[in-house]
Amino acid sequence: MTSEHQANPLSFSESSGQPSVDYFSWSVRFHVIGLGFAFYTGVLLSSHLLSTIFSKTYCSLLAKEKVFWNLAATRAAFGLQSTVAGLRALTEDCAVSRDRVRGQEDWSWFNVLTATGFFLFENVALHTSSVVFRSFDLPLAAHHFFALSGFAGAVVWDSLGHYLPMVTLLLEMSTPFTCISWMLLKAGWAQSLLWRANQWVMVHMFHCRMVLTYYMWWVTWSNWKELNMYVALPQRLLFFTGLALLTVIINPIWTHKKTMQLLNPVDWNFSNKSVPLNGQTVDQSTKTHTS
Repeated sequence: MTSEHQANPLSFSESSGQPSVDYFSWSVRFHVIGLGFAFYTGVLLSSHLLSTIFSKTYCSLLAKEKVFWNLAATRAAFGLQSTVAGLRALTEDCAVSRDRVRGQEDWSWFNVLTATGFFLFENVALHTSSVVFRSFDLPLAAHHFFALSGFAGAVVWDSLGHYLPMVTLLLEMSTPFTCISWMLLKAGWAQSLLWRANQWVMVHMFHCRMVLTYYMWWVTWSNWKELNMYVALPQRLLFFTGLALLTVIINPIWTHKKTMQLLNPVDWNFSNKSVPLNGQTVDQSTKTHTS
């Protein structure tokens, strides 16, 4: 970046807001990214400690399943933050929504930076788990790669507006329901009304994710000239590649699997195992560890 660009980071139209100059300090950016990484690491550890104390189901799980349990809880917490940020961008009359290519505000910068910290945490956790347990989830790994690359790109190329990043965060709206679904499944509540109601909502959230991706294509088409003018080519390539994979492959696969799980409650994440009946847990000795 040139010194002129650093002195005047954004050349917004009059209708756009001006975020605090603090967010254009790399020291502040790294601190907030680190805060996001540390916070969600803390959520993971808190989930482990609380579950160890209060959940018999958790104590009966394999080590790999315990990691998945805690990651699900951490993703659910991030999903709540992301849903608030995404809905704010969609519904609030603010600089971010008025200028969908260059609009930024303090709250959107905070979410971009903490999301970068979260996706960094997610990639570290995912690949560490993959090495330790000799497993690999390609759709999830691809999702996390493009998420981290996209949000890191929004930090590096800081003239990029935050409307599309905030709407992208709204895709995480399904994670709290995914967390509840899997935990109840492992606890043996797959035949309960609570699990089925949550599953219905979760399937609906995955359909909403698909609608949201179509909306994002419409936004980019409507602002195509401005995107080509103000968004760096590497960032555009990352965004459109990730969005295409999400629209054509990842979202349909996940939506199909969650719908099938509603009709046939099995643990898709661990060898399609049948789940225990309500209130029962599976004895540790009967489990098989899959790579």
